[in-house]
Parts: sequence; structure tokens; C-alpha cells
Amino acid sequence: MDLTTHWVGVAAIVVFVLSYSLVIAEEYLHLKKSIPVIFGAGIIWCIVAFQYMSDPTHATEEAIKHLLIEFGELFLFLLAAMTYVNSMNERGVFDALRSWLVWHNFTYRQLFWITGALSFFLSPIIDNLTTALVMCAVILAVGKGNRNFISIAFVNIVIAANAGGAFSPFGDITTLMVWQTGIIDFWTFFNLFIPSVVNYIIPATIMSFAISTKTPEVEKETVYMQRGAKRIMVLFGLTIATAVSFHSFLHIPPFLGMMVGLAYLKLFGHYLQRTHEDALVKMPGENMGVGEVGDTRKFDSFREIARAEWDTLLFFFGVIMCVGGLGFIGYLSLASNYMYVEMGPTFANIMVGFLSAIVDNIPVMVAVLQMDLTMDTSQWLLVTLTAGVGGSMLSIGSAAGIALMGQSRGQYTFFGHMKWTPVIALGYAASIWVHLWLNDRFAGVMP
Repeated sequence: MDLTTHWVGVAAIVVFVLSYSLVIAEEYLHLKKSIPVIFGAGIIWCIVAFQYMSDPTHATEEAIKHLLIEFGELFLFLLAAMTYVNSMNERGVFDALRSWLVWHNFTYRQLFWITGALSFFLSPIIDNLTTALVMCAVILAVGKGNRNFISIAFVNIVIAANAGGAFSPFGDITTLMVWQTGIIDFWTFFNLFIPSVVNYIIPATIMSFAISTKTPEVEKETVYMQRGAKRIMVLFGLTIATAVSFHSFLHIPPFLGMMVGLAYLKLFGHYLQRTHEDALVKMPGENMGVGEVGDTRKFDSFREIARAEWDTLLFFFGVIMCVGGLGFIGYLSLASNYMYVEMGPTFANIMVGFLSAIVDNIPVMVAVLQMDLTMDTSQWLLVTLTAGVGGSMLSIGSAAGIALMGQSRGQYTFFGHMKWTPVIALGYAASIWVHLWLNDRFAGVMP
């Protein structure tokens, strides 16, 4: 049934808008973002099921089961990745990185470029949100008392993390979803590397002129990684290789490779637990913050699973179910016909980036994927790029920006970010032009 003009469709739209409004206002209401979207998803599907009560085909039940499979794959993939990141954090990897940067007496402008570059290259591996939080701790440590530096450096981190996440399946939820659906293979994503660099470099270069060349005076601390930290980093790399191999060579979903990788961590965690009492302290000498010490507490992989971002994981469930409900009603077909047929795929995919800046890229990309579009590889790369980097134009457009607003204690704000929106938009436009020029060989090539 086409229920887009029916009371069911109108009611579903109202519920979704209200639910997502509460998500956007999370910073002020202190209401976890997963709660309104899960509640909204339940109401939307109840309304739809009520309309389909006399349907003998059980269409609503089948649609919900299909969405559950889609979420399940994403959930298990992210759970394994989050556990690894939490484990590296518990072993002191990110604290050691912060300590190393503080010890080297970089100027504010050097720190601006170093943290931006690290954000760009870490994001494809540990995702843009985690990268932003790691770099946030660095900026707050070295920029204490310099509000101007912290504000601009946070904007830089958001841009760099989102740009870096756009050319890797592991860098952002949107790229992960595109990869898991099989639309773009793993290596094809890296054709977005140069457009992503352009997206970051242009605004960063302009903003850097507003950064002082003085050296900050900060308290230095020596932080050592705990036993097993380096081996866990190696296992994480092996886990990524396993997931890619499963998908590329065995043609099975990559989440299974990530779960096998989680087993690597659990086996090594078991070894760390059994040898905890025998841990020897290894002093790193002059290599500040890069050595290893014995355990301060036993490593527990289940504890790191428990520390996963459950609010974020359940938020994805709510978004997928809400958007899936709107698609079942008929709104996604209506939107795809207007955007991708009447306006054309290039214009539509560019607009996806602006929508991402306003309502976050996750529901936008979920909607695009559920439209079941027929586009060539060049256009799929374009929408992956725009959804990933478009959110940088506003602080509320990405998980990285929202997280940093919460961590900055008022030093990084919506309007502080918006002041740089014109130069970010310039980088956005330039990255699209570079992609269309550089990757035109993919035009007409169907995935």
C-alpha cells in the first residue's frame, strides 16, 4: 500500500520528527539518544501493523525481520570494533599518545596540524567518533586556558576525522553500511582518499592562520602502556584483515570476520589473565609514553565489551527501524523519485551532504540505502563522500561534533563552529569537484 497521504503516513512522519528532535536536543535534555528513536520506531510499526491487520501475507512481519538482519550485521561488526578500541584505551595506548605529544614542546600551530593529521589518519582505522574523543583529550591537555585555540582545534578535528573516515569502510558508520551491502568493494573506497585530503586541507590551511605560533606551557606527565598493548594493536590490524578477507575472498559478511577477530582478543585476554602475576615491569628509558609496564589490574575482555557504546548501538537500531518504517509506508520511494529521477543523482547526492549537516549522516544514509537506487559506482562514491564530510559544516552534523561539544565544557560551541562554515563548505565543494574529475572512470560502471 502507498500510505504517504494516509493518516498512517502523516502520523509516522510526526512521530519520527518528534523523536529525532529529542535526539538533536540531547545535549540540553540529557536524554540518551537511543530512547526516543527506539520508542518512535515501536510506535511507527504499531501504526503500520494496525493498518495491515487484515493482510494475509504478513508483510509487516517480514519487513521487520529484514531490518533486524540489517541491524544485526552492523551491531556485531561495531561491537567487535568497539571492544578493541576500549581494550587499547584500557591498556593506555591513547594516553601514551597524548603524553608523547605533550613532551615534545610543539607550538600551538604545530599541534593544530599534528592533531588534525593524526585525526585524519586514525579515523579510517578506529572510526571518526573515537578519533575525535582521543584528540579531544590531547587538545584539552595542551590548550588549557587558551579558549581560542581549543575552539578552532576542535573544529579542525571534526573536519579531519570526518574526512578521514570517508575513504575507509571502518572510518564511519555510513561507509561501513555501504561496504556491508556489497555496493562498493573494500579497495574502491580508497579512490576517495584524494578528495578527502582536499576536503580537510583547504579549511585547515585557512584556519591555521588564526592559530598562535607560541608554545603552550603545560604540566608534563609520563604515561606508559600496560602489558599487551602493542600486541592488541597488532591483533586489531589482523582482525581488520580477517574481515576484509572474509568479504573479498570468501564472499561472506564481514561481521563474521570481526567476530573471529574478537575471539583473537579473547584468547589473548585469557593469556594476560593467566600470566597476570608473572607480569614483569619493563622500563622504556627515554622513550616517553611508548614503553610497556606490568598490569595494574587484570585484563578482562568481557569488561571491555560491557564498556561498548550501547547507547550508540541501540540508536542505530532505532534509526534503522524508523527509516525502514517510513520506507515501508512509501516515503522513500517518493523521495528517491523526486531527488534521483527529477533532480538527477549528482545534484541529489550533493544535497545529501547538506542534509547530513542538519540531521546527521546516519539516518540520511540509511534512507539512501533503503531507497534501492540504481546508480553507477561514481555516484555511490559521491554519496559516500558527501554523507561522510557534509556533517562537518555544522557541529551537530556528525557524532564527532556532538561528542566534542559535550567534552569541551563550553569552549567549543555550535556558533563557534558555524563561524568557519563558509571555509568548510569551500572544502566540501572542492572535494566534490576533485572526485568528479578524478573518478570519472567509474561513471557508467555499475556495482
